[in-house]
Amino acid sequence: MDKNTIKFVVPDDPAGEMKAILNSVYSSLSEKGYNPINQIVGYLLSEDPTYITNYNNARSLICKIDRDELLQELVRHYLFD
Repeated sequence: MDKNTIKFVVPDDPAGEMKAILNSVYSSLSEKGYNPINQIVGYLLSEDPTYITNYNNARSLICKIDRDELLQELVRHYLFD
């Protein structure tokens, strides 16, 4: 077993595409009466897209985002913004 730490590198999202998609998904979940935070967290933890509504194509949109990239961005913004 290798005792070295593996470096995980994810490209930046300079165009803000992930943020736009996440905002759209959030809005769709809110409009349908769901708690968007709970639903998005459920999706992130399980990778089960059924946590996200099909309304306004939200499920297809969130599946376009790499989950690891999204988690990295969320942690970065939580710590540094």
